Amino acid sequence: MQVEREVWTFLNSFQSTSIVHSFLRDHYTRREIPNADLKSYDNCYTFIYYIEHGKKYYRLAKQAPDELKPVLLFYGMVQLIKACLLTVDPQYPATTSVLAHGVSTRKRKKRDYSFLQDEVKIQKDGLLRHFAAHLFQDDLTNDRFNMESLFAKIPEMNPIFQMSGKQPPSVRVERKSDGTFHIPVSILDDLHMTKRRFQEFFITNSPLPVLFQQKDEKNIVLKTNIDHPLHCAPFLFHASDGYYIPTKRESFKPMQEIIMHYLLLYNLSMICRYETEWWNDLFHSFSSNDLPFIRRFLLISETKTPYILALYLKKRS
Repeated sequence: MQVEREVWTFLNSFQSTSIVHSFLRDHYTRREIPNADLKSYDNCYTFIYYIEHGKKYYRLAKQAPDELKPVLLFYGMVQLIKACLLTVDPQYPATTSVLAHGVSTRKRKKRDYSFLQDEVKIQKDGLLRHFAAHLFQDDLTNDRFNMESLFAKIPEMNPIFQMSGKQPPSVRVERKSDGTFHIPVSILDDLHMTKRRFQEFFITNSPLPVLFQQKDEKNIVLKTNIDHPLHCAPFLFHASDGYYIPTKRESFKPMQEIIMHYLLLYNLSMICRYETEWWNDLFHSFSSNDLPFIRRFLLISETKTPYILALYLKKRS
């Protein structure tokens, strides 16, 4: 609750045109965008309305039953993403191609359909690729994503994996005051690697320089300069419990968490709207493992997506 209050307190600071004008002008000036003052003035109200619109979606989501939350959470997140985009792309939306969601789902759900095993496909154009490139410099080389693999990269989902008899997909990493990260040596068994092979693998998948230290038999100790939760790959960020590390090799590929939430919420919102029979059966039959995963994810996303996007704006303030 404390984190949630801090998020909206920060976002409420953008309820002034003079504050927003200055905020946007500073960004445009640093990026050497021509006519920074005029463009920041033109985008003032749009930026404010994106945040206000997003806030209303999230407020309604807190009051809505879980059956309706995916639509409200998805569109609330989209509004905040658009506000973030205006800080780096003053022309947004320059073309109609960036207005589409940029994701597609299976057209029909089969009788034995499982959300955990479902996939979404990223399209060539649309909002997803646009914000991934402009906000995070991510070109999204993968074009298909499995729902369970996306859940696995959100560390707050660990308890439901464990309760359903699955291995927790990530383990907590202790960050010391000297800036070192202590990874349980048991990660080597999970990844089927020697310590030397793990070090090589980690360095290959880390966008930041890494220095390993040989001084602890129970932990793998490394030092890297993580100055912000949005730039912690290949570690995963837990909003209330620090950093985690994946226990599967395929989860090491760096990917911004907001993209995972976008893909999951898009798929859930489509099912909520267009697969009404399956969706209602899910909430009333209790016969599927999908429901506890979906419910836990909705609870997490309700607070974590505005938190992540507020962190993005706060870093730029």
